[in-house]
Amino acid sequence: MTEGHEFWLVSRSAGVVALVTVAVSVLIGLTLAAGLGGPPQRRRALVAIHEQTALASLIAIAVHGLALLGDGFLKPGLAGIAIPFLIDFKPVYVGLGIIAGYLAAALGLSFYARRRIGGKRWRNLHRATPVVYVLGLIHTLGAGTDAESTWLRAFMFATAVPAAALLVARLTKQKKPRLKGAKA
Repeated sequence: MTEGHEFWLVSRSAGVVALVTVAVSVLIGLTLAAGLGGPPQRRRALVAIHEQTALASLIAIAVHGLALLGDGFLKPGLAGIAIPFLIDFKPVYVGLGIIAGYLAAALGLSFYARRRIGGKRWRNLHRATPVVYVLGLIHTLGAGTDAESTWLRAFMFATAVPAAALLVARLTKQKKPRLKGAKA
């Protein structure tokens, strides 16, 4: 049944793992950014989980794309998985997925350069991370072979609703006024 489809199955599985880990990372990040992380000990644990799921996402995204190089049906070639909108298969949706992958890598790995680029600049860049999640959803719905399945649509809905609510909470969060003479 699966003979000759191993690479497609690996890519498909890695894509689902990437969607799950990106969703978890974004939900945790938005929870923390909205000030809903709870006491310091819980926030520290959430930050650690956020970082680990972000790294897991990057690995899953890489496996998702690279596995397609062995797919005998799609045959995308290196350019097809690396250059947005070049592939013949659903080029817009695959292109958006490639952009999401690059954006995930840039934003996720920027964490390790935040001292170099400055904390404020890094936080401003990092605010674009929900875009990765949205592009991933669009990519999944448009190019995903499981896009019509109830289980995947239920998962996307189950994560998109709280992500939207947390984004609203984050955007409407009031900045705490600084005390006069307090250090930053």
